[in-house]
Amino acid sequence: MPKLTDARVLVGTETHDDAGVYQLTDELAIVQTVDFFPPVVDDPFVFGQIAAANALSDIYAMGAEPRTVLNLVAYPDDELGGFDWLARILQGGAERCQAAGAVILGGHSVRDREIKFGLSVTGVVHPKKVQTNAGAKPGDKLVLTKAIGTGFVTTSAKRGVCPPDTLKVACDSMVQLNAIGWQAAQVVGGVHSITDITGFGLCGHAYEMADGSKVTLVIDVNALPLLPGAELLTKYRTRASKTNREYVQSHVKLEGKIDPIREEFLWDAQTSGGLLISVEPSNAEALVEEARKRGASRATIIGEVRPRSDRSLIFRA
Repeated sequence: MPKLTDARVLVGTETHDDAGVYQLTDELAIVQTVDFFPPVVDDPFVFGQIAAANALSDIYAMGAEPRTVLNLVAYPDDELGGFDWLARILQGGAERCQAAGAVILGGHSVRDREIKFGLSVTGVVHPKKVQTNAGAKPGDKLVLTKAIGTGFVTTSAKRGVCPPDTLKVACDSMVQLNAIGWQAAQVVGGVHSITDITGFGLCGHAYEMADGSKVTLVIDVNALPLLPGAELLTKYRTRASKTNREYVQSHVKLEGKIDPIREEFLWDAQTSGGLLISVEPSNAEALVEEARKRGASRATIIGEVRPRSDRSLIFRA
C-alpha cells in the first residue's frame, strides 16, 4: 500500500485497526470499512443478518455510529434458478441495518459461482472520540462481550452434524449488533481500547491490541465465555484455526495446565464476534453489568493488561 500523507487520515492502512478514519472538520470524522464473505449458514435471511452485523461491527469497534451502507453482492443467478435466495439475503441485511439506524444507499453486484454478501459501511464520530486497538493501558481489565466458538459451530453445521439448538444460539449471537458493547462503553466510560473479534480469532485480535498498545494481555482461558455446545464440536476447525495459531505463536506464552479443548477456542476464527474492550479496572464490573442489561448476556471479564514483557499474549489456566 502507498504511504498515507494526508494529515486528515486519523487511522489508516499503517495500523491493524478495524476501519479507516478520515477527519472532515474539527467536530466530525468519518469511519469506513468493508466486509463480505460466503454463507456461513443455510438460511438466507439469517446469513444476510450475520453478514451485515459483522460489517457494522467494525464501525462500533472504532467508537463510531454507522450512518450509510452499500450492499456488496456476488450471486450465481444462472445456477440457482432465480433471485429468491438473494432477496432473502438482502432482506436480512436490511433488517440489521435498520436496527443499527443506518441507511442503505445502494450497492454493487457481480455474477459469481459462489454466493457472497456484505457491506461497505460509513460511520461518524468526533475526532477526539475515536477508539482504536492501540490504547490499552497497564492495569486495565479486559471485557469480552460475546461468547466464542462460531467457527466450530458453522463448520460442523456445514457438515450436517451440529445440533439445532447449538446452531440457534450461535446464530443469535452472530446476529446481535455490537452496538450493545459500544453503547455500554459510552455509558460507563473509562474505556481505553476496543477491537472486535472476527476472522483472526481471539488470539489474533488480542495480539493486535497488545502489539499496537505496546503492552501484554493476560487472558484467563477458564474465564472465556463459550457458546453452549461448542466444546463438543472443536474437531470441526476452520482452515483459519491453523493460520491464526501460526500468526501469533511466537508472541504467545501458555501458563498453567490449560484444558486442550478450551485452548482450541483461542485460535477459532469468529464470524460477527463480540468486542474486546480494555477498560479501567474500577469500571470493568459496571461495563459487564451494563452490557448484559442491554442484551449481551455473555459479557465477561476475561483478563487484564500488564506492562510489556517478552510476550504480547499470556494465556493462563
